[in-house]
Amino acid sequence: MITVEKPLRLLYFAWLRERLGRAEERVPLPPGVADVAGLRAWLQGRGDGFAAAFAPGMPVRCAVNQDFAGPSTPLRPGDEVAFFPPVTGG
Repeated sequence: MITVEKPLRLLYFAWLRERLGRAEERVPLPPGVADVAGLRAWLQGRGDGFAAAFAPGMPVRCAVNQDFAGPSTPLRPGDEVAFFPPVTGG
């Protein structure tokens, strides 16, 4: 029996969606990517829009499976990973 890994579901919100030209996509967990920091680095290599959006120092937050996530948060096939700008309230 062949096992097929579930893809990551990547979600992009606010200006990220506009810059990348998509609200979501599904991609296989890239080889060698084990955590959020690795995914961000991989995304930077996908083209100019991704390089600008995920450049070091860009104010981008992340959630994995709807829980806030830091750079060292591990990723597994089938995870939902959302990227969004910081939110302020008043």
